Amino acid sequence: MSSLTVFALSGSLRAASTNKGLIRCAMQLAPENMKIITADIGDVPLYNEDVATAGTPEAVRRVLDAMQSADAFLFASTEYNYSMAPALKNMLDWASRVPANAVLNGKHVAIMGAGGGMGTARSQYHLRQVCVYLNLLPLNKPEVFVNAFTGSFAANGDVLDDKVKGQVRQLLEALAKQCQPC
Repeated sequence: MSSLTVFALSGSLRAASTNKGLIRCAMQLAPENMKIITADIGDVPLYNEDVATAGTPEAVRRVLDAMQSADAFLFASTEYNYSMAPALKNMLDWASRVPANAVLNGKHVAIMGAGGGMGTARSQYHLRQVCVYLNLLPLNKPEVFVNAFTGSFAANGDVLDDKVKGQVRQLLEALAKQCQPC
C-alpha cells in the first residue's frame, strides 16, 4: 500500500489535554505507511460569514492547507455539555465553506476521545452526525472511548495505559485498511 497522510485534529485547546495526548500517541504508533500531521487551531477565529467573505484569515488558511494535503482525518474530541468540542466544530465549519467542500468531501475519518465516565461517547455521536452532512466517512469500528480520569494519562496528557495504546493502534490500522483505495 502507498503512503497515507492523515491530518489529526484535537478538539481541545489545553496544552496538557488528554485528547492531544491521544494524537501524540497516534503519531508514535502510526503504521509505517502512515504519516500523521497536525496543526494548532488555538488562533483560529470563530466562523463568521462576514470575516470569510472579506478573506480567509491566515490562521484558518494554514490549517486548511494542512487538511487539504491529507488523505484521511483523525479527530480526538473531548466532550463539552454532552457534545463535541467547540474548537473542533468551528474548524469543521471553516473547512466546510471551501468551495464544493473540497477539503473534507469523501475522506475517511477515525474518531477517538478522552473525557468523563462515558469517555466522549456523546461527543463522538454528535461528531458522527456532522460527518454525515460533510460527507466524511467515519470508521464504524473500533470505537475508542477513554475515561480521562482513571490513571491512563500522565499530567501532561500523554497516554500511559498500554490498553489505550492498543486501542489507538487498532484504530489507525483500521483507518489504513479502510483507505487502501484512497
